[in-house]
Amino acid sequence: MKATLYSFRRCPYAIRARMAIWYAGIDVNLHEVSLRDKPAEMLAISPKATVPVLLCPDGVVLEQSLDIMRWALNQNDPGRWLRDAESPRSQSLIAQNDGEFKYWLDRYKYFERYPEQSQSYYKEQAVQCLIESVDQHLSQSAYLCGDAAGFTDVAIFPFVRQFAAVDKSWFEASRLQHARRWLNGWLTSDLFIEVMKPAVKQAST
Repeated sequence: MKATLYSFRRCPYAIRARMAIWYAGIDVNLHEVSLRDKPAEMLAISPKATVPVLLCPDGVVLEQSLDIMRWALNQNDPGRWLRDAESPRSQSLIAQNDGEFKYWLDRYKYFERYPEQSQSYYKEQAVQCLIESVDQHLSQSAYLCGDAAGFTDVAIFPFVRQFAAVDKSWFEASRLQHARRWLNGWLTSDLFIEVMKPAVKQAST
């Protein structure tokens, strides 16, 4: 029996879960969810109604993307991506990404919902987070926790991708040169290209 993953293609939380699963070589039943018409079977096992949700073969339900990443990598981790997952640096970077940076990212992307400040103000706050949590680290090494890709990179990359996509021309000319190099590497990686294929094709690979 295979695990079942409920996902949404562009959701950064779902992207990082799918990347870990496909990197680990685990075959799952992938269900692409319509956010306006969520399947009853997903809601039955996860009333919080957000993706990703993983129904494991033993019936355990994982509702957090980081837990799904760990589930996959604990089964198969050929590049030892988990080796940095419990380090203080990794935990700090992911906490900042999922907390402060995501806060400003949402306001930058959906600025019309937050009229208290301008879009440019929200962008600058997000940039400061990226400088502190991503760009400075990448000025010293190829990846966030050293010279090899790891858990931290995959956990953070989809959110930086979402930030860059709001205004691609601005981002490509921004002062975030190390983040740009790192992001472009992931965007052109076989792993990312694979997990962004339509769900039907993914489920058959």
